[in-house]
Amino acid sequence: MCLVSDATTSPDSFDAPPKGDGIGHGRLRRAAPLVALSARTAGEALALGLRGKLADADGTEFHARTAERYAELLGRSKGALMKAGQMLSFVPAGPLIPAELQAIYQTALARLRADAPPMAPALARETLELELGQPAESAYAQFDWTPLAAASVGQVHAAQLHDGRAVAVKIQYPGVAAAIDADLRNHELLATFLDLVSGLSPMRMTFDVRGAAREIGARIAEELDYRLEAASQAQFAEIYRGHPFIHVPEVIGELCTGRVLTQELVRGKPWDEALTARQDLRDRWAEAIHRFGYGSYDRFCLFNADPHPGNYMFHDDGSVSFLDFGCVKRLERDQVETMDSILRACWRDDALGTWRASVEAGFWRSSDPVTPDEVFAYWRDDWAMLWADERFTVTPEYVTRWIARRFSPSGPSANAVRHASVPPELTLIGRMEIGIASLIAQLYASNHWGRMAAERFGRVAPFTAMGKLDHAFFAGRQAAGTLPARG
Repeated sequence: MCLVSDATTSPDSFDAPPKGDGIGHGRLRRAAPLVALSARTAGEALALGLRGKLADADGTEFHARTAERYAELLGRSKGALMKAGQMLSFVPAGPLIPAELQAIYQTALARLRADAPPMAPALARETLELELGQPAESAYAQFDWTPLAAASVGQVHAAQLHDGRAVAVKIQYPGVAAAIDADLRNHELLATFLDLVSGLSPMRMTFDVRGAAREIGARIAEELDYRLEAASQAQFAEIYRGHPFIHVPEVIGELCTGRVLTQELVRGKPWDEALTARQDLRDRWAEAIHRFGYGSYDRFCLFNADPHPGNYMFHDDGSVSFLDFGCVKRLERDQVETMDSILRACWRDDALGTWRASVEAGFWRSSDPVTPDEVFAYWRDDWAMLWADERFTVTPEYVTRWIARRFSPSGPSANAVRHASVPPELTLIGRMEIGIASLIAQLYASNHWGRMAAERFGRVAPFTAMGKLDHAFFAGRQAAGTLPARG
């Protein structure tokens, strides 16, 4: 019996309108392959762990084999499972995978983000005109039906408005939303998927699987509604309009629907070209990415939770354009303050204060067998970029050590990690942190990161040239009364 059918929304079916989502809707029908793989993976991991071989060549082979199984199953599953796999393809693949083996999972899961064959031009036109309720020629003066990019949910075309503005038009593949919605209505499916991830280690963690599944599912659902994405992008564009080194493309609201998003077209260097640019440019781009992520979070209680390298365009003046806002997380001000209180205590070298703030945030209970010094080491140690007094270069090796400290139940903070419980609403903060650090590391960026941390946690005046520009921009907006409301 075939437990997972091929979805009619697979790339091979884009030449014709789908006749249905093709996804089995029953919980057992969709979850059965995951349950089977989870049991198989957990059994193998336990056997290797008991023999002490998870860290040697046998363990490496085990993880390589498991990564291939994941990629194959998620690719066949389509729907929300494939989107969840894509979420793991750039951010290291979960706290239970040894840091030195993260690359194995990223390489296998990266196939889930690979460009898909595009829709036929006739289907792209049909979808666009159905959504806009008018002929393409009425909405756009010119339209290139050969896409600039084609990915898992939609594809992007270059076009020109009648007023001469160059725009990018994102069109969602027919049937994708229905397929993913079918999975999201099956509330146990993502929980089963996350349970599968937990089978990678014989050491168990305190982890609210269903809470995390609800949080990830909510973000996936939002990503499918281009009206929500357009609203989020418009909000970021308003915040950063006129900023000296952060650029968010303007949204053309009258040409946006649930499955079509029209925005200003941005040209620049893609990620692969940025990696080979001069080091001084890479340093500036890294600071722009860092200040965009954490500046949005601290000032406005929202952040882009998809720090993927394909979502940026880099410019020769050191500025960066941020392109994709399908996965945006909004927090309450008190949630941001609670998290910042932990790092402020770390910045002050206050171990007891760090422990108290962490308990208040819900990461540990006061009754957990974890000492204040262990909690302090969990947050403080191996995060040298935040505490460095001098210029610090972020490397992939550094980020690997940091990930091991923060997420590995067999790493330096093993006891703290095993008893930690991340509040579901804060799940995506970790994704943002790891994503930004990973991008900066691939750029081998050097900067006064510790001075930037002092800005955030010690209310110290900015030290870097870009920091001074950023501070002056927001101070000027505030004085002029044009600064959007904070969260």
